[in-house]
Amino acid sequence: QVQLVESGGGAVQSGGSLRLSCAASGYGYSSYCMAWFRQVPGKQREGVAGIDSDGNGIYADSVKGRFIISEDRSKNTLYLQMVGLKPEDTAMYYCAAEGLIGDFCTGSVMPDEYTYWGQGTQVTVSS
Repeated sequence: QVQLVESGGGAVQSGGSLRLSCAASGYGYSSYCMAWFRQVPGKQREGVAGIDSDGNGIYADSVKGRFIISEDRSKNTLYLQMVGLKPEDTAMYYCAAEGLIGDFCTGSVMPDEYTYWGQGTQVTVSS
């Protein structure tokens, strides 16, 4: 059974930094595609960053240049390094996984393309 556990969220001031982690278990990590999403109450879940099979990040325009997605396959862990945080980054952040189809992860940030989700970690940025 796929399990995803996020951590690293917290409250920071505008301009601050956080690193989110997503520990994956219950499956072969290399057989899944991974991504980060966020959601504010009352709004749709938004794609933040995906990672393709070559380790390249695909980012939402709102976070380009400030967020970096990475992974450590030896630890079955996905990361999201966030710098230059803004109040509009305040949200619950989720990692998601989907079984690899074919032999390449595209780094998609479309929520409907992911089946497995963590419980989320809250990020709050004050001005």
